[in-house]
Amino acid sequence: MRRMWTGKYVRSPLARALITNMASQIEGDADLETQEWYQCSTDLLGETVRTLFIQSHLDPDTQAFLKHSGDKSGWLFTQLYHSFVSTVLSPLVSRTSINGLLGRGSMFVFSPEQFRQLLRISPEWRADRLLDLGAGDGGVTEVMGAHFREVYATEVSPPMKWHLQRRNYNCLNLLDRCDNPLDLLKGMQRSLVPGTGRVILAAVLPFQPYVEMGGRWQRPKERLRVKGKTWEEQVTSMTNDVFLEAGLEVEAVTRLPYLCEGDMYKEYYMLDDAVFVLKALSKD
Repeated sequence: MRRMWTGKYVRSPLARALITNMASQIEGDADLETQEWYQCSTDLLGETVRTLFIQSHLDPDTQAFLKHSGDKSGWLFTQLYHSFVSTVLSPLVSRTSINGLLGRGSMFVFSPEQFRQLLRISPEWRADRLLDLGAGDGGVTEVMGAHFREVYATEVSPPMKWHLQRRNYNCLNLLDRCDNPLDLLKGMQRSLVPGTGRVILAAVLPFQPYVEMGGRWQRPKERLRVKGKTWEEQVTSMTNDVFLEAGLEVEAVTRLPYLCEGDMYKEYYMLDDAVFVLKALSKD
């Protein structure tokens, strides 16, 4: 259907926000084709990766997150306040910290069911310790933490640390984890409990790393050699090149949407994620 008029040229910010919000509500339920978020052309994966791929699906917990994000996007005056604060603070404070201060921007990577499917565990399975690096507000940590007796989380953003501590997680400090990614992977490998330790790593693809310092984005000091243009090619490259160099091998991988609560302009934001289960490379 052809749109005859929009609020593009409305001068008043409030009027423009009202028009944009109404338009997004009308179009919010249009064909989302969310099942495409989980699709993988397994024939394009390398032979060593093909058998490790686990097919995920849109499930009720993911749908509930999307609905809540849509409802929250309609809280017009809350969104106006968030937009104003973000505009004022963005030159000085990282986006992560702004979201922490405002209590917005919650992330969703996997549901409890998707997590158990990826690890091939039952609802009753328990292990000793979980360490979540870069835990944000702890939403994803909570999904994993149900299966561990002790939960530790790291986060550089002070407001996000407050959220983690309110969830009673043992919050540790961590220097920006993206600046030296290969060193981080090698450190993970060395920290794994022999035999049973696992790394659950989510990577947004296509791989375009940056480091957020205050309100600025910059390239990391260390660059990972991730080859390929498609999701499947980059998953294969990370498996065969990046992880092996760090002494890690892939046990399972799935494709999931990396979802984030939206704002007055969009109900939610989505990036393509590859979620890996890694173990220490056998020395045999």
